[in-house]
Parts: sequence; structure tokens; C-alpha cells
Amino acid sequence: MKVRVPFIPLRGQTFFPNTIVGFDIGRDKSLKSLDAAMSEDKHLIVATQRDISINAPKEEDIFTTGVEIRVKQVIKRHEEYVRVLAECVNRIRLSAVYDEDDTLYCDYEVLDTISEETYELNVIALVRVLKETYFSYVEMSNSGEAAARALIDGVEDPVELAYTIAGELAVPFDVLQGLLELNSADELIEQLIETISRENEVLTLTKRINNRVMQNMNKGQREYYLREQLNVIKEELGENDDDTEDEANEWLKKLDELRLDEKVDEKIRKEINKFRKMNMMSPDANVSRTYIETILELPWNKESRVNTNIRKAEKTLNNEHYGLTKVKERIIEQLAVMHLTKGAKGPIICLVGPPGVGKTSIARSIAHATNREFVRMSLGGVRDEAEIRGHRRTYVGAIPGRVINNFIEAGTNNPLFLLDEIDKIGSDFRGDPASALLEVLDPEQNKTFTDHYLEVPFDLSRAMFITTANTTQTIPRALLDRMEVIELSSYIEEEKVHIAENYLIPKQLKEHAIRKSQLSFSESAIRDIINYYTREAGVRNLERAIGSICRKVAKNILTEKKHRYLITSRNLEKYLGKKIFREDLDDLSPQIGVTTGMAWTAVGGVTLEIETIKMPGSGKLILTGQMGDVMKESAQAALGYIRSVASKYDIPDSIFKDNDLQVHIPEGATPKDGPSAGVTMCSALFSTLSGKRVRRDVAMTGEITLRGRILPVGGIKEKVLAAYRQGIRKILLPADNKRDTEEIPLSVRKKLDFVFLETVEDAFKEIILEDEASKKQDKASS
Repeated sequence: MKVRVPFIPLRGQTFFPNTIVGFDIGRDKSLKSLDAAMSEDKHLIVATQRDISINAPKEEDIFTTGVEIRVKQVIKRHEEYVRVLAECVNRIRLSAVYDEDDTLYCDYEVLDTISEETYELNVIALVRVLKETYFSYVEMSNSGEAAARALIDGVEDPVELAYTIAGELAVPFDVLQGLLELNSADELIEQLIETISRENEVLTLTKRINNRVMQNMNKGQREYYLREQLNVIKEELGENDDDTEDEANEWLKKLDELRLDEKVDEKIRKEINKFRKMNMMSPDANVSRTYIETILELPWNKESRVNTNIRKAEKTLNNEHYGLTKVKERIIEQLAVMHLTKGAKGPIICLVGPPGVGKTSIARSIAHATNREFVRMSLGGVRDEAEIRGHRRTYVGAIPGRVINNFIEAGTNNPLFLLDEIDKIGSDFRGDPASALLEVLDPEQNKTFTDHYLEVPFDLSRAMFITTANTTQTIPRALLDRMEVIELSSYIEEEKVHIAENYLIPKQLKEHAIRKSQLSFSESAIRDIINYYTREAGVRNLERAIGSICRKVAKNILTEKKHRYLITSRNLEKYLGKKIFREDLDDLSPQIGVTTGMAWTAVGGVTLEIETIKMPGSGKLILTGQMGDVMKESAQAALGYIRSVASKYDIPDSIFKDNDLQVHIPEGATPKDGPSAGVTMCSALFSTLSGKRVRRDVAMTGEITLRGRILPVGGIKEKVLAAYRQGIRKILLPADNKRDTEEIPLSVRKKLDFVFLETVEDAFKEIILEDEASKKQDKASS
């Protein structure tokens, strides 16, 4: 007798010696018994329960005859149970079953085998009848005759054959248990033949009934019958995942918990009831299921607890971003209002500025500071209205729009929703996404936003919408009117130095796994990177340059013995190569017909050089350099003004008739437009026609009229900062733009000399030089 061997009770299963079996284990005690066996010799005892409904059987609840098995493989099929593949070795009789520390053990004795060396003729005859009876069973039950023959072909021993066949029968476990307990070969085989014959009669009768019923069925009934049969089969195998009724009941339970608006609730209930009646094999069932699940996944009533603690939010914003004062002030104001009103609607803000100034990242920081979920939707290149509103369910593969999908992703109804690159949205034959966004960004309409796919209103008003753009010029007027525009200007050098020291360098060191003690930057090196390698409005290229240095240092740390590096202005070229930008403009010395202007683009402010020449001709004005229509008209207006005052400045009238004038703006591949270069072109033309040199170390901007008045223009801060980066320190601006200079940082304003112009003549006084050099240069050019 063997004692204290791990034991597992089986429910509804009986195994036979000399067979390979697979079974699932899920009860805690059974799992512990399996672990005990695996930690020893992988042998354990299994025996069948008399009643499968008992979850914790005692010794009297278990048949005394079982089998000893040797575990071959254990597969985790699910979190709650495992699959065991084992070889059945011997028949056994249980002597005792007991529980130790929630692990089942047993004492048992191995029963003598009933196989014999030689069998009487009656046993050999019984084996032939057994095989014939079994093959009949296989044929009627459609179990696969080839597989059945392969299973028993190599089995010669009658008892082993009987056990192998018995293990393949789909009969009640108590019948199989009776076979296991028999102790003689002829009795075992006779009993097995009788069992299979009885099953054959049942199968024959079932087939006859089914044939009779199927003859009376129409096509629809037949499908229903087959479907029900399939469901029953899946249920028996534990694979029925599409229990329609359970799904519907689960949805209704969720719907009750959501407590939605009466109309929305009614529509969803109708859809659920419609789903219940559907053929589960039809495509419509999947469409309906997806629709219901999408609606129930929406965060109808779930919202984040918004942080209205002003001090805490302000600290978070300052820790994560330097500068951007306007944006921070606006967010703090909104939090104050929300704190006082206990639930104001989220604002709709549009952050406008050049690339790299932190529009997207400040939005992420605002989400962090206000304790909102953050979702981002890029609108660059979006041309299909369905991207916003979704597709109607009548279309194959219809899905909700990206607005609704982002709310599902956020999991709350009050996230910070970033609509990135709103100025780059397009339109074509598929619709106008900008018009679809009108409803999303209108505080009066987005409370009942209706996606084409959902067909029920969803409240967007609790979300905080932030959009970003490089320029407002390409945003449709109706859309722009719904947003509060906050302009983010270029960073000045001091700001970039601070950002590099406190944000970019620590970030890049962390990303490249370099310690602060291993790499440091001098302030002069940072300033040189800013001025000679990355002249830009933002800090994106500055970060790339720092990253490039970090990569080279990381390589050196691994290949050289040196483990401490200091980046200075002296060794900077070793890491970044030769300087990309020169220290100043090419040549700031005065010339005839060449002036320096300022322009504003979507990527920030730039300086531009305007060149003019005269040549023999018939009085034509030639404009080159990809000028737009507005800029061409400014050039014509400038020439018209100069002709009207030519006598005042001793410019002969014949010069306009006998010469052609050409105005060119270098970088001809880049399109240029706008009226702000009017005073710059007028000064260049005047210099050419009068033969007087003009100062090139002075930058100017302003629109002109035919009467010589100078009108205000936009983008002053960006333009002035661009000129400042180029080393220009005297700026001519329209008088009406004087108030705009207050937005320029004080540290920059102190270093600049501003002259405010009322008329074109005021500009001439500042930049036209009356000297002998002008006369010499004029003679040389003519």
C-alpha cells in the first residue's frame, strides 16, 4: 500500500489505464494537489465523484476505484483553471482520503491487472464483435472513422483495447465507472459491447427522428434548428460566448446605472430589444452590438475632479513651463471662476504662435495642473467631415467620429481636449471639417453634439477645448470667432538660455542616460548654439542640437577613458560642426536701392532684403521674387507716391519714362505677400531714383498709401525680435503700432532704438543719406 499521495477528485469524468487523457482543474484544493505532485514525482491519484454537484467531496462521496496518473504537461488556459495532459498508469483502490493544509492526499493500493498472457477463444471472438460495434458507433456519431481506426490499430491486448475504446465513448460517467470496476476481461468486453450497442440504438432512433423532422422544415426553420443546435454544442463545450440574452441583460443593467436622458435611454433600449431578435450569424448583429457597446462606453456621467486650487495649479504650470505668461494667467482666471461658480463651462482657447514655442506641451501641462485627462486630436490635413462627425450606420464599417472616440479614450466627460494644427484643416468633395467643428467649439451648441454614428446627443460642454495654430489667417472666420485667441510669441535669447539650462539639458541628459557630473554646458556655449546654429522662433532645433551633443558625448564616454565633458564656445564646433549662421548680416554698409524690411510668417518673424535697380527702358515696373498680388500693388503704390513727389526731391520726370525699374526680393523660391513691405519698397525705389544711399542697418515695416501716410501692420513683436536676432538695433515702425512695442520684452526694448513714422517722408529722413559716397555710387551704378 502507498500512503500520502496527492489526490484529485474528478467531476463527470472516468479515466482508464493505458490511455492519454486531458482534463481541467479549477478547485483550489485540486490545484494544490497538482502542485504537490509536480514538486515530487509528478504522480497523483484521480477518482470520480458520485455526485458532480458537490464542490468539496468527502471520502464517502468518491468511488473507491480510480487510476494512478503521471502528469506530462500543465497548461494555464485561464486565470481560474489549468489544463492537465496525463498518462493513466494503473487501476487503484482507495483506502483513505484526507486533507492536509487544504491539499488532498490519499492512501491506496494498486489493483492487479486483468490482462492475461493468453486468452480463451470466446475473448478473441468478443474482441471482433467489439471492433465492429465500435466502428458502427463511430460512423453513426460522425466521430471520424479514420481517426478511430488509427487509435486502436496498434492495440493488441483485449483489455487495453477495451479501455481505449471506453475512453472515447460519450456516455454517462457512472456507466464508465462500472466498466472500470470490472475484474475480468470477458466481462469487461461483454459489458462494453452492450453499452456501445445501446448507444447505437439511441443514435439510430435520433437520426430517424431528425430526418423526419427535417423533411417538414422550411429553410428558415432549418437554420433556426441548426443555430440552436450549435448553441447547445457550444454550451456543452463551455465555448458559448455569444449568449444573446445574457449580453442584453448586462447592457440593460449598465443602462440603468447610467441614468441617461429619457430620449437617449429609450433609443438604446429599442436597439437592445432589436438585437435580441436578430439572427446572431448575420452581419447586422455585429453592427448592432458594436453600436450598443460604443454608446455604453461613453463617459456620460463620469468626470474628473477638477483642481481649482489656484496656487497648486500655478506652481505646476511654472514648474513645467517657462514664460507663456498670457496662457498661464488665462487658465488661473478660469480656475478662479470655476471655484466661485462651482462648475462653469470649459473655455475654448486658441493658442497661436510659431512652431516650437510650446503650444502643445503647455496644453498637456494645463491638463496636469487642472487634474483633467488629456486627449489630442491632430487636424493637420483632415479633409473628411466624417472624421469629426462620424459615419452614418448605413455605411459598411461605419465608426464614430474622432471627437467621440477621444472622449471614450479619455474615460471622462471633462477632459482637456487639444485640437492640434487647426489652421491646417482642409476641405474637398467629402465635406468641410471646419464647418463640422463649429458645433464642437460653440459653447451654445456643443451641449447637444450629435455624432452621425451615435444619432443621440452627447454633452461636450464640460470639456476644456484648446486649439493650436501657427496663424489665424487660414482659419475660417466663423470658426475663429468661437475661440479666444492667445498669441504665443517667439522666445528671446535670454528666455532660450533659461529654458535650455532648466528644461532641455536635464531632459536630454536623462534620455541619453548621462549624469550631470559627466556633461555640462557653459552659458556662452548655449548662447552660441542659439545664435549660430538654431536661429528660430521656438526651441525645437535648440533641443535637437543639445541632443546631438549628448549623443556624441555618450559615444565618447564608451570609447574614451574621459568621463567628464564641458561644452564651451571654444569646443562647440567639435560637436556641431561649422557655424550655420554668420554673426551679422552679409554687409550692413549703406548702398543705393537696397533696404532691410521685416515680415511675419507662420513660423515666426523674418528680415527680408529688398533690392531695386533702374535700367534703360520704357518706364515699366518689373516685380520678381514670388510676390503675391497685395505686395505687387504695394510696389505700384510706392512708385506712384514717388512720382507724385519727384519734383520736391529733384528727381527728373524723364527718369520714369526712359528707364525700367525692377524690384526683387531674394529667396525667390519662397512666396511672399502682404502690404507691410510698402515703406521698405518705397524707400528702396526712392534710393534708386534719387541716387542716394540708404542705411541697411535699420529695419522697417509699414503699409503706405498713395498720399504717403504709413498705416499700422500686424506681427510687430515677431518682426522686431527677428530683426534683433539679426543684430539690427534701429527699428522704424508705424506710429499707430507704438502700443504693440509694449509686448516686446523689456530686456530687448532697452537695446533697441524705435522711430515711429507718420509718413513716408519720416522714413526718408531716417535712412536716406546725403553724402558724397552716394554720388560716387550712383555714377558707378549708372
